[in-house]
Amino acid sequence: MGFDIEKIRGQFPILQRTVGDKRLIYLDNTATSQTPASVVGNITSLYEHTKANVHRGVHTLSQEATDLQEHTRRKVRDYINAESVEEVIFTRGTTEAINLVASSFGDRFRDGDEIILTVMEHHANIVPWQLLQRHKDIKLRVVDINDKGELDLEQYKGYFNDRTAFASFTHISNVLGTVNPVKDMIRFAREHGVPVLVDGAQASPHLRIDVKDLDCDFYVFSSHKMYGPTGVGVLYGKRGWLESMPPYQGGGEMIKHVSFEGTTFAELPFKFEAGTPDFIDIAAFSKALDFLEETGLDKIRRHEEELLVYTTERLLEIPGVKIYGEASEKSAVISFNVGEIHNYDIGLLLDKLGVAVRTGHHCAQPLMERLGIPGTVRASFAAYNTQEEADIFIAALKRVAAMF
Repeated sequence: MGFDIEKIRGQFPILQRTVGDKRLIYLDNTATSQTPASVVGNITSLYEHTKANVHRGVHTLSQEATDLQEHTRRKVRDYINAESVEEVIFTRGTTEAINLVASSFGDRFRDGDEIILTVMEHHANIVPWQLLQRHKDIKLRVVDINDKGELDLEQYKGYFNDRTAFASFTHISNVLGTVNPVKDMIRFAREHGVPVLVDGAQASPHLRIDVKDLDCDFYVFSSHKMYGPTGVGVLYGKRGWLESMPPYQGGGEMIKHVSFEGTTFAELPFKFEAGTPDFIDIAAFSKALDFLEETGLDKIRRHEEELLVYTTERLLEIPGVKIYGEASEKSAVISFNVGEIHNYDIGLLLDKLGVAVRTGHHCAQPLMERLGIPGTVRASFAAYNTQEEADIFIAALKRVAAMF
């Protein structure tokens, strides 16, 4: 079957709304994607018919809610090709998943250890490691990029030494759209016995993720960028590491036995899931995974790549446009500026014309410093965007540029 864009768009009621008197053109998908009616309806149904705390009741509602949450865990396992459900930890998002690893795995770091990051990281993959420096005398080594926005792989390889304890890097840059060669990067780290975390927040809605094939130690991502509910994230970790790591938070659910003399902890995955989880949205996340699988990740990526190429060509028609990120392997993200016009002004005026884009530093201030700019305008695409929307965006941008 082909890629039926009208059928896809029909599943997203928000695309029918207007902003002012203009039809909404939503191009802020890198920040968060919209949610199909199947997910929204499932959330409503769960609240109306199956709301009960999970893993804690013998009554029917609790058992049903538990089954639904664990069904999603199995679907996530299959989606990323993990070895077992015990390796799938639910968090509140990518940020919490990275913080969990930085805190719990970071417990083993010794003074003098080094962690390799890249200049294109989101703040969520920078600040947790800096917080760790309050307790550990560790050094962060940062891999640079070339003028096309691609990582300097020779510098990356040159950073490995007998003090290298960890490497953590993004799969796809949320600013540049660069798709990093993470499999090769992981293989090199493996040769040096260095564990790796991959931030997959931008990759999980666009690429087929296979954690066995990648051979990463940790992989993290969020539901809300995958057409799913907000407040749900996933930490994949190799079982051996997860079993050896101390709990991240303490409380209910993550315990086996509690006394004032001492506490023993639950088995995986519950050891890292303290307190009542967002079981409604976790259950509904399975419907978002259904949408991705039924639509077809390969079809979605081809569609987005076509939009990326087309919109990039149209953008370059506008005098003064500078695009940041021209990697040979790139996702459907375009960051740009127009002459001396401030990115915020462009975003504000585009909104008046119904076009939603993101402006600013995109939680990547070190990258902005590297590029020598305060921020960019960022347009990003999803399965439901169309060439017509790209044309409307370009026409609106030309109108805004002419005003200045």
